[in-house]
Amino acid sequence: MSVTPNIAIIDYQAGNLRSVQKAVEQCGVSTFFASDPADLQKADGLIFPGQGACDSSMKNIRSRGLVQPIVSYIESGKPFLGICLGLQLLLENSEEGMEKCLGVIKGSVRKLPVSNKVPHMGWNKVNISSKHMIFSGLEAGNYFYFVHSYYADPLDLNIVAATTNYGIEFCSAVAWGNAAAVQFHPEKSGAVGLVIYSNFVNIVKKCHGTKLWT
Repeated sequence: MSVTPNIAIIDYQAGNLRSVQKAVEQCGVSTFFASDPADLQKADGLIFPGQGACDSSMKNIRSRGLVQPIVSYIESGKPFLGICLGLQLLLENSEEGMEKCLGVIKGSVRKLPVSNKVPHMGWNKVNISSKHMIFSGLEAGNYFYFVHSYYADPLDLNIVAATTNYGIEFCSAVAWGNAAAVQFHPEKSGAVGLVIYSNFVNIVKKCHGTKLWT
């Protein structure tokens, strides 16, 4: 009997859930929205999307009791993908607000310099420097779609998987183990964006090698 992986998309009312769901399901897997800790226990892979502000999003995550379950999920080594705010909230704190972030990654979220128009909105080159499976089949200088005013500034440069230039050279992706997170929006990035989601699905499948996948 064949089984397909079930991928959870965290619902903390930060928007953009449906477009992420539609993109992932084009890769031939089922998804569901996870809004409480029990949902995460059913997930073969976890996607942490986001559009919104740090403080309101962290308050919603805390009110749903999701802080430690998300942290534990990532630390367990299960497949994880963060998108935009879903990257930023992995760090310890943000210049956007006062709320403490998840602290999975040591470092801070910083505001883009005002030398360029903020928010940074549109297509930009992503300089991929990592051989992580999430970037399989992509070129080092592919263009992806961005919408953000802040960027992740991790202390551990070893996890920085890609950078982008917009007034400054900033971290636009991190990757380690079975986890990855990107500042751009794959679901708004056409064919190259779908490659990111397809690669994530393949990571989920690889992590469940004892099952017979379709």
